[in-house]
Amino acid sequence: MIEQLRDWVGGRDLVGELADWISRPSVSRTGEGMAEAAAHGLRLLRASGLRAREVETGGWPALVGTADGPGPHVLIYGHYDVQPAGPLELWTTPPFVPSIRNGRMYGRGTGDNKGQHLAQLLGLRALRDLTGGFPCRVTVLLDGEEEIGSPNLAAAVSQVGQPDLVIWSDGPVHDSGRACVVLGVRGILMFELRARGSNRPLHSGNWGGVAPNPAWALVQLLATMRSADGAVTVLGFADDVAPLTGGQRAALADLPVDVAGTLEAIGAVGMEPPAGLGFHERLATPTLTVNSLSCADSGDHRAVIPDVAIARCEARLVGGQTPDQVADAIRRHVAKHAPDIEFVPDAAMTPATTLPETRYTATILRAVEDAFGQRPLLVPSLGGSLPIAVLSDGLSCPCYGVPLANVDEANHAPDENLDLDWFHRGIVAAAAIQLALAVHS
Repeated sequence: MIEQLRDWVGGRDLVGELADWISRPSVSRTGEGMAEAAAHGLRLLRASGLRAREVETGGWPALVGTADGPGPHVLIYGHYDVQPAGPLELWTTPPFVPSIRNGRMYGRGTGDNKGQHLAQLLGLRALRDLTGGFPCRVTVLLDGEEEIGSPNLAAAVSQVGQPDLVIWSDGPVHDSGRACVVLGVRGILMFELRARGSNRPLHSGNWGGVAPNPAWALVQLLATMRSADGAVTVLGFADDVAPLTGGQRAALADLPVDVAGTLEAIGAVGMEPPAGLGFHERLATPTLTVNSLSCADSGDHRAVIPDVAIARCEARLVGGQTPDQVADAIRRHVAKHAPDIEFVPDAAMTPATTLPETRYTATILRAVEDAFGQRPLLVPSLGGSLPIAVLSDGLSCPCYGVPLANVDEANHAPDENLDLDWFHRGIVAAAAIQLALAVHS
């Protein structure tokens, strides 16, 4: 069947369909093109043999397509919104005018996420054309707000029924260039710490030693939150972190990495403390990061005592942690060590974890290997964050990521692109997973 799927892919102008999809802006942050894109997304769902409808969420609508089949109920998640284009002068060709160069299509949304969910849809279409139906019961859910944090995804999820498992395709394949199956994502809590001094900036000579300096208050607070050896010292920050299972540790140990080469590429001489953690283990553990420090001086660097100092920070979360629990721990810490400094929580996502021991894992790994001709890597957790917990926790089912974009897809950046070989092979992989799950059942 794999060869038949490859022949099906090779006999159609699927790149033209991708170009048509990319040419339709869908910027959820500004609203550019969202209504037109939603209408086209419904047409794509119907063209793949699905019953399609728009689901109101209170924000940009979600798109849902369904079809019956004898196998398990598989929910396929993707998103049709994209990032803003950014500075147009940094694009080689216009972001919403698809361009093909050296076997890649360039344009906003190629890799993130239109190309990847289109590959899933085309995999379903191939199965319908070749077999007359679908091997599994299928629900496709296309989020319209992923690029703004999916604030209303739960409202859409509540209307899709109870699946047996979730498949999502987002982000790039493994850094080594090998296909992979991703079992989880870290969560995130973004926040600010705001320290205030006087009611205006003051001359540092005339007021030095008299006026309170909020910058010193802020850095002294930050110094109480993490030790020099890298340990987070916020009481309760990581109390509920679930220890890695044997299967997770084995999968992490199997992931290839050239630590020295990776550090050289970013101009670093060593990894962040703590010592003793492996490269990939670090991406499966919680972190506390200072993203920026500012005294709101517009870069003037005047000889003043600032009136305000702001630290923009984030915590990356793993299984067992929740944004609310971590926010409460940080709030208590700030109240104890610097009660005059304001803690302001911002965007958050809950971590999601599917264990390697889950019943569908081996089946999906085998299907991806059949499609790509190479054993995929099993990634216990991405270092980054996606709204997968809304699915895994809200639906109480395992979630599997099967990325179908090249490592250097430049998602969110100028000249975002998708390697068309990955696109074509991804269609085959998407169909192969459905076939394997039907046999598994």
